[in-house]
Amino acid sequence: MLRALTSALRLPRPWRPLRTRSCASHGATGDPEIQVRALTGRDQGITEILMNRPSARNALGNILVSELLEALAQLREDQQVRVLLFRSGVKGVFCAGADLKEREQMSEAEVGIFVQRLRGLMNEIAAFPAPTIAAMDGFALGGGLELALACDLRVAAASSAVMGLIETTRGLLPGAGGTQRLPRCLGVALAKELIFTGRRLSGAQAQALGLVNHAVSQNEEGNAAYHRARELAQEILPQAPIAVRLGKVAIDRGMEVDISSGMAIEGICYAQNIPTQDRLEGMAAFREKRPPRFVGK
Repeated sequence: MLRALTSALRLPRPWRPLRTRSCASHGATGDPEIQVRALTGRDQGITEILMNRPSARNALGNILVSELLEALAQLREDQQVRVLLFRSGVKGVFCAGADLKEREQMSEAEVGIFVQRLRGLMNEIAAFPAPTIAAMDGFALGGGLELALACDLRVAAASSAVMGLIETTRGLLPGAGGTQRLPRCLGVALAKELIFTGRRLSGAQAQALGLVNHAVSQNEEGNAAYHRARELAQEILPQAPIAVRLGKVAIDRGMEVDISSGMAIEGICYAQNIPTQDRLEGMAAFREKRPPRFVGK
């Protein structure tokens, strides 16, 4: 078993840099539906994915899903990405969920294929090697909340953010990970209650339940959650990136198994961190009473 775990828990292969860009595929207007931006200055190491499909309230249609998958495939190879932040360029909405108008035009077979792609997108977000943060300043319903659940951390505006797995109110059930990630986040009984009722929660209510890490008062610009998410990302930036990524692996994999196997996973991850330059730098900085300078090696 340990040999299999060791193989499965190897560090990602060396990353290649990705230039700041918009996605190549375009919507009906010819404009990309997401933009990818690597921040600079004190925010260097934070990369943002900006969802910007105002005509459909960032609903997850084929083009938006394709662009997100393309961006994730490239960003996961970029060693400069220490934190990935998902945000919206549409005021008052994070992501309105799956594009049901587009889905109405699909055959039953096409619906099945699309939902499988949507589920794959959420799995790619969840498996992203660096920490991920969802900044929810507005509505995050259905697939929009599933996208946020696939992220490691969630920040919401206390009053303007509205979230819920509302699929049962549309004759559906969550199909992009909601039935699995919500109970892992909140517990089985509460997840069942929220899914069975299709209840919507404010950001403040979501924080009280533990669904989001932080809820903040909204500002006049409507982007308070985004600013709090950046502050949270800034707290992660100074930490050793390999140790952070391995910590994420240990937690995510360990939560899926019994505690004995989880301890074995932790041990494997810890062993992979021992030969890193950053571990030696951390020890030297402690000894010399100075801030460490981690380089991700």
